[in-house]
Amino acid sequence: MNEPDKARDAKTVDSALSRAAIGCHNLSRAFSDAGDRVEVLHAVTLAIQPGETAAILGASGSGKSTLLHLLGGLDQPTEGEVWVNGQPMHELSDAERGRLRNRSIGFVYQFHHLLPEFTALENVAMPLLVRREGTALARGAAGELLEAVGLGHRLGHKPGELSGGERQRAAIARALVTRPAVLLADEPTGNLDSRTGEQVADLMLSLNAELGTALVMVTHDRALAARMSTIHELEDGWLKA
Repeated sequence: MNEPDKARDAKTVDSALSRAAIGCHNLSRAFSDAGDRVEVLHAVTLAIQPGETAAILGASGSGKSTLLHLLGGLDQPTEGEVWVNGQPMHELSDAERGRLRNRSIGFVYQFHHLLPEFTALENVAMPLLVRREGTALARGAAGELLEAVGLGHRLGHKPGELSGGERQRAAIARALVTRPAVLLADEPTGNLDSRTGEQVADLMLSLNAELGTALVMVTHDRALAARMSTIHELEDGWLKA
């Protein structure tokens, strides 16, 4: 391919990614281990559209969590581009990347990571307070989301007073309280029993439909992945065709 064709293709890719809720182009990540170069992710290209639900499927060690961390700006690629809500994250400074994460991305993990000394309401309000929103606005928005996830009666309870499923519901509310363009979920049901995990998955899909937030879920569970509108499968760091 000649240089004009390469430039034209790159412009087309950038244009497509700028319209996606989140996406990447030729994304790679390598680490150094005792002087050896270890390739974890190889030239991954994908685009998740607004409102889309997508599964990142693969066995343990396939690169799923690495990809999610790169998409969320929690790690930096060795090569490639990441776009979030029309913004080229790979071109931003650390401070700008942090602001984009707070504004456009919500995160849910296998473990809830709620702050134990704060109530459910205070935990969910935290992202808005970090953004320096007013306390009344933050608490009001947090209360609405907790009501939406079925925890309106548990606002004053601390994480230690909630069940595992309730803690994960609170974590989902915290991730969505900023009304992000995309929700990144890393094995969100992996620490729950099958019945509770299914309820949490139902909730995330329901909120996706209601709020229009794109949902990208890392999982090794093929049954859960099948509930998403698209599946992207990784094998040894490569995205399968």
